[in-house]
Amino acid sequence: MAGLAWSELDLDRRRLHVRQAQTDDVLDSTKSEDSDRQVVIDEGTVAALRAWRKAQLAERVAWGPAWTDSGRVFTREDGTPLRPGWISTRFGTLAERARLPPIRFHDLRHGTATMLLAAGQPIKVISEILGHATSAFTADAYTEVAEELADAAASAIAAYVPRAARPPTGKAGHPG
Repeated sequence: MAGLAWSELDLDRRRLHVRQAQTDDVLDSTKSEDSDRQVVIDEGTVAALRAWRKAQLAERVAWGPAWTDSGRVFTREDGTPLRPGWISTRFGTLAERARLPPIRFHDLRHGTATMLLAAGQPIKVISEILGHATSAFTADAYTEVAEELADAAASAIAAYVPRAARPPTGKAGHPG
């Protein structure tokens, strides 16, 4: 997100263009050739991005010729790009202030996969959203079985397995 450009967003169509991810200047081998992809975003995110764009344009006017036109969505007040390290640090501060459990900015990707799975989304869809080469990689590396899913699975199997009706029991567990 640190490198997201306004040109990679189509707010009218609710689409975000994700470019091939790089880690330490090396292409991430867990990404598919399709990691350069379009991701659908929800209406709430679109509204937040429209409001942010308006605020950013106001900052641009306020800074005048000192504004740096980086083309980025997320910038400092003067238009210069945010550093990824600053984003991680700032996220940590905000998460702590919001009294969230300890979580790193990078962990949001893992959480997204888990929440999509919990919401009933197919692993193939999750894999495509994350831009992974295979659904198996997504299932192995990016999803954790949430406790609610484990409970739901236990209840589902218990309901599915046929059981014979048990006769009523009297004292000491003997019929009658």
